[in-house]
Amino acid sequence: MKIGKYGPDKQSGRLTRRRFMKEASRAAAAFAVLGTSRARAGANDKLGVGFIGCGGRANDHMKAVHWLKEHGGEAVEIVAMCDAYRPRMAKSANGFGGKQYTDYKDLLDDGNVDIVCIATPDHQHGYQALDAIKAGKDVYCEKPVTHWRQFELTKKLAHEVKKSGRVLQLGTQGMSDSAWHQMKKLVQQGRIGQPIHAECGYFRVGDWGERGMPIDDANAKPGKDLDWEAFLGDSPKREFDVSRYFRWRMYEDYAGGPCTDLYPHSLTPVAHILGVKFPSMVAATGGKYRYQEREVPDTFNMLVDYPEGISVAVLGTQGNNYSSSLGTRGAGNRVPVIRGWEGTLTIIDNEIAFIPRSAGWMVEASKEQPERIKIEHGEDQVEFWRTFLHRCRDGNPKTLSPMDLGYYVQTACHMAMLGLKAGKIAKFDAEKEQIIL
Repeated sequence: MKIGKYGPDKQSGRLTRRRFMKEASRAAAAFAVLGTSRARAGANDKLGVGFIGCGGRANDHMKAVHWLKEHGGEAVEIVAMCDAYRPRMAKSANGFGGKQYTDYKDLLDDGNVDIVCIATPDHQHGYQALDAIKAGKDVYCEKPVTHWRQFELTKKLAHEVKKSGRVLQLGTQGMSDSAWHQMKKLVQQGRIGQPIHAECGYFRVGDWGERGMPIDDANAKPGKDLDWEAFLGDSPKREFDVSRYFRWRMYEDYAGGPCTDLYPHSLTPVAHILGVKFPSMVAATGGKYRYQEREVPDTFNMLVDYPEGISVAVLGTQGNNYSSSLGTRGAGNRVPVIRGWEGTLTIIDNEIAFIPRSAGWMVEASKEQPERIKIEHGEDQVEFWRTFLHRCRDGNPKTLSPMDLGYYVQTACHMAMLGLKAGKIAKFDAEKEQIIL
């Protein structure tokens, strides 16, 4: 049985001596690290960052890290990068420097890499993050942390991160916005009473097809410059398709549409504000209502019930970008409405708004007065990275978007997508950490 980049390859019975020796060497190196923890860099020690994936999102991260090095006073440097498509990697390396690898495990073997930034297709995130944690690296991983069919991998990664003591931050950079942390404090202080209901969502126009994900080279073929097998990973084995490779967000094998590509941005702040963990039940509706060239839904709605007695509605479409909320925090991202027994929190005119309970049938109006609260600062990806770097130095796993929060949010998204495909309401057994359809 061939040992490939993502584990056993059941489609091949070959195990070359070269591959065996390479994997055996890596296993020995990993074994040597077991039971030990890489020394934390001091305040003035330079942190080396390696990038797995060199696409558009990765280049945004490279720009942030480069700025922090050149202008932000941080001792950090881009030392390595990896991509299955060599021309894309070469372009990034020309702009930012760093040693080039075509196999991400070779990058993980690089002793100059302290931190790994993962910005690859969804179905690769979890495996690469898990391998990076096991290699003793701290990790910045783009959302979603795993593909919608990889719940067991999500669980495994969450437990491994907790056991390892390594730092992992997820790419929901909206968590750098102070509004969500200020609103969480207000809920904890009892300002709205017992939380009971919340709304959030994401509205945009875009099919991620020809306009949203351009094909770099229509004549590209698998070979030394394009590793199709590495791209496929654990997804179904298919013949090379240039659209699948460059426009992967359109296909169920590699992405999930709004549920997993967008809703981590919407649901993460709400789960943080409310302090909820695993859902008890999730129901989902939606489908391809505008863009027929894709496989994944363009419209997706999910209702998430939590055992704390709170229900969250996550609504959205990629067919219209109007949001009825009174403000936005990031393009397309509908601001949350957090309702409690005694009042409501939302954002109006770029301020946190407290709206007390109004008089109604058999209910007296709240004695509280409406209030507007200044938001300390908005979303800032550079500062999101800065905070992460500081966490890597001091070993504090509580990043602005930590793995445990990502595990809870991703579980809800897994449940929604699996439930929609099965035509069922998904339930969750928290004791066994198991999705039930």
